[in-house]
Amino acid sequence: MTSTPTTDLATAPASAADLTAAPVVHDHITDAIKAPDLLRLSGNVVLARFETLKVYAALGAVRTLLERGTVRPGQTLVDSSSGIYALALALACHRYGLRCHIVASTTVDATMRAQLEILGATVDQMPPSKDLRLDQEGRVRRVRGLLAERPGMHWMRQYHDAVHYTGYREFAALVDGALPGVPLTVVGAVGTGSSSGGLVQALRGRGRSVRLLGVQPFGSVTFGSEGFSDPEALIAGIGSSIPFDNVRHDLYDSLHWLDFRHAMAGAVGLLREHAVFAGLSTGAAHLVAGWEAAREPGRTHLVIGPDTGHRYTERVFARHHEALDPRALKPREITDLADLAPPWSAMEWHRRRYDVRRRPAVPTQPTAPPGAPTRKDRTP
Repeated sequence: MTSTPTTDLATAPASAADLTAAPVVHDHITDAIKAPDLLRLSGNVVLARFETLKVYAALGAVRTLLERGTVRPGQTLVDSSSGIYALALALACHRYGLRCHIVASTTVDATMRAQLEILGATVDQMPPSKDLRLDQEGRVRRVRGLLAERPGMHWMRQYHDAVHYTGYREFAALVDGALPGVPLTVVGAVGTGSSSGGLVQALRGRGRSVRLLGVQPFGSVTFGSEGFSDPEALIAGIGSSIPFDNVRHDLYDSLHWLDFRHAMAGAVGLLREHAVFAGLSTGAAHLVAGWEAAREPGRTHLVIGPDTGHRYTERVFARHHEALDPRALKPREITDLADLAPPWSAMEWHRRRYDVRRRPAVPTQPTAPPGAPTRKDRTP
């Protein structure tokens, strides 16, 4: 009887890349975690999954400020954060010999706070609040108060200082090399604007054909959804209750607004289908990219996954049995912000400008209940 050859799984390479990739010994943890893992989710969808995306922003900003002489070794850097930027800034300060002070959102959990404190950062955390607008505005007031008390501090102003764009040039070079010569659509949370904007600006500067698709929660002023509220919203980091100067509206080709339930469906679906444990903004981008990729099969869709799912374990992943089926979900397609409506709306933005500060106030509206029907207004 002829025996079937077997493969020694203990010695076989995991992939062809393992045969050529040289191991690297890093000098600091930031070098090890700043680059994402790239994973193909389908034929034209690729995920860039980070442990902490904003390491690129913090490292690039701190390094540039030191080179300019704007800050000096030993100085204290201060900023407001809802989570991943706080850790990134603390890591950058650890690397470059600077002190760090974080005014933390009410959403920063005990695990994150412990990491910050052990890294040497001092932390002011806002008291519990169900109103993320008040939380965000309170953090900014606290930073201003600290600067008045301690004028030697440097305010990083992640929401407004364009120095945070500089670090994403390195990410753009990585994407350009990993996905050469293909029409590209970047799908990611708008947030402070520097991650998606910095990546796409650098890629376009390299001559790449790149569309930028921004993801927003309802309730954010950044792209006009402040008239809506989402009681379960945990994704404050991808929107804003105040204008962000680092959001360059004219970089964006298309916008999607999603409520918590749809972001949850995307996050749980990503773990279920691809074994990737990532945060809510990644889930939202994953859901959007799946819908967009089916309509644009000739483009590669790069999903930006800025952090892991650990801080969403109890409020999202432990409730996985409640998650909506992503395959049954689709957006309401609109042509004007006046038609914006939960739970999921999509609109072509066409790289136009938008003055958040001059937008007239609109009446607050509740978010539609989970599973509310969507309506297709047009065929693109």
